[in-house]
Amino acid sequence: MTPDMPPEIHPEFASMLLADGRLPVGGHTQSSGLEPALLGGLAEGDIPALVQTRLRTVVRVEAAVAVVSRHHVLAGLPLEPVQDAWAARTPSEVARAASVAVGRGQRRLTLRLWPGSGAATSLDALGTPARPVAVGAMAAAAGLDAARTARLVAYDDVQTLCAAALKLCPLDPADATAWLLDAGSAVEEVVGAVAHLTEPSGIPAPAAPLLEQWAHHHPTHSRRLFSA
Repeated sequence: MTPDMPPEIHPEFASMLLADGRLPVGGHTQSSGLEPALLGGLAEGDIPALVQTRLRTVVRVEAAVAVVSRHHVLAGLPLEPVQDAWAARTPSEVARAASVAVGRGQRRLTLRLWPGSGAATSLDALGTPARPVAVGAMAAAAGLDAARTARLVAYDDVQTLCAAALKLCPLDPADATAWLLDAGSAVEEVVGAVAHLTEPSGIPAPAAPLLEQWAHHHPTHSRRLFSA
């Protein structure tokens, strides 16, 4: 037995646990940028394109951050440089605040589920982890490898967006499920692009200025269902 991987938890089971939108970390408050996009003028028919754009930009950054965070926890390295790299690649303070809000819930859950683990120690020292930093630490505690970690981040983003679409748009739930399935190959592209990373300097920095702009203006809208 090791403190980071209880033998009774299989990595596949742990991956499903961490990908569950009902996890008590505040994920239900997020729409993966869909509500800001719709309020900013995105047409409902362009939602699948938004999914693909996020996978090429925001999600690729966050998956890389999670993979590098996992490596740092397992190697006994501090998470601060990874968090700094994430912040440098997330220009909008609104987007950063939304990520940290969920990261706090993930930190709390890690301290509860894996007390005394390297992940708990690292997150406790960091204090206010961003969402992908906390996910990477949780992945280390749960025994996920780098590819599963990246896949978890990418799947979670797409699934969150598709679930939010059912609340924000008049559409057939089967359509949203089809969007998730259609995103599978793009998710695997994200996995292949970031699973080998170990250093904060290797985290990619693709630009998504319109997504950032939508997120930045989102708090000014008086009728919102989601925080981001």
